[in-house]
Amino acid sequence: MTTDIPPAPVPPFRTERLILRDFREDDFDAIHEYAVHPEVVRYMDWGPNTPEETREHLDRALKAQAERPPHAVNVAIELASEARLIGSMRLEVKDAPNRTADIGYSIHRPYWGQGLVAEGARRLLAIAFEDMRLHRVWATCDARNRGSWRVMEKLGMRREGLLRKANLRRDGWHDTLLYAVLAEEWAG
Repeated sequence: MTTDIPPAPVPPFRTERLILRDFREDDFDAIHEYAVHPEVVRYMDWGPNTPEETREHLDRALKAQAERPPHAVNVAIELASEARLIGSMRLEVKDAPNRTADIGYSIHRPYWGQGLVAEGARRLLAIAFEDMRLHRVWATCDARNRGSWRVMEKLGMRREGLLRKANLRRDGWHDTLLYAVLAEEWAG
């Protein structure tokens, strides 16, 4: 049995309303705008960012895409109609022998509730299962983050578990939900 995973394709990737593209140096202001928003970072283990933290994040993203890890996709979410960066999304192989990756996302508050995260994540799941031939993609979120777990359910991911008090956030220990989708479920 082979565990060779084909490399991830190189962005940009288009959806109906989005361009999932590489980060650019001039993305700093747009990233910082959502990275300081209290509602955007409420359930994250980062933020609200200082300008220095946003700079470090952008520098890491630029360096990673220059090195192109073969089993990771880390993209800026650009709303095509506005040519504006509104968030970020990533897919990364975490367990190559078992062909498993995780997916994550964040999006600026004014763009919540429009199906944009699900649209972009659907494209990354297609890459995971069709291009990279992965077996399973999983995601986690703070159990209080209804918007995030609803996105996962829209994607056909199943709730696999509740990790009790698994993450320490700014306001204490919180439960984490685990969701996943298998290749055969995605194809079906």
